[in-house]
Amino acid sequence: MSMRYAGGVGGEADGGGEADGGALVFDADGLIPAIVQQYDSGEVLMMAWMNAESIELTRQTGQTWFWSRSRQELWNKGATSGNIQQVVKIYLDCDADCLLVLVDSPGPACHTGERSCFYREV
Repeated sequence: MSMRYAGGVGGEADGGGEADGGALVFDADGLIPAIVQQYDSGEVLMMAWMNAESIELTRQTGQTWFWSRSRQELWNKGATSGNIQQVVKIYLDCDADCLLVLVDSPGPACHTGERSCFYREV
């Protein structure tokens, strides 16, 4: 699995390439938002927070790992439910402050049992 730039970073017209992780912009708590999307349908499944360690675990294992702000610990999405998300690709946005994680998600992504966390209309 690769991490690719979705656009240039720092004003460079990059056009895509392997990211070394050093270009990521984390917030004051060392976190970066990650939007998780089903790779083949484009369905947005969830948003979660990642830190450097969860990104590295995700890249090493090919499964999504996130940082739980409420529990202050790493968590492997689906480890309890069995709905493990297999990572296809990770994209970095143009400002390097948000990730798009394309996955193959076999079941519900939401803790409520819904396929997507985005099931409630405003």
